[in-house]
Amino acid sequence: MQYLLLIYQNEVEYAKNDAATSQKMLQEYGAFTQGIIQNGNYKGGERLRPTTTATTVRIRDGKTLTTDGPFAETREQLGGFYLIDAKNLDEAIAIAARIPGARVGSIEVRPIWEMADYNK
Repeated sequence: MQYLLLIYQNEVEYAKNDAATSQKMLQEYGAFTQGIIQNGNYKGGERLRPTTTATTVRIRDGKTLTTDGPFAETREQLGGFYLIDAKNLDEAIAIAARIPGARVGSIEVRPIWEMADYNK
């Protein structure tokens, strides 16, 4: 089954990291990613640009409305994601717990409802 691991972290706090701390975290992410690729769990993933670059789109009364920034103000922001394949939720949680960002933020584990499932 596929799971989306959503990585949330406080962007303001992350920006306070010095270059060495940021580089160490990026190296940890690289090692984590290589590990799940080698284990066959990796399906995809990317780091997201800061929420200051986001645009939110809504349709109201047939009109497209856009707003700069994220949908909602929150303490933690979505910073990236991994799409993985895992046997079950327990395995997905174990993988999520190894994501370096889990130490300073949170990881949301969400099962994917694959398009093929809509026909069932």
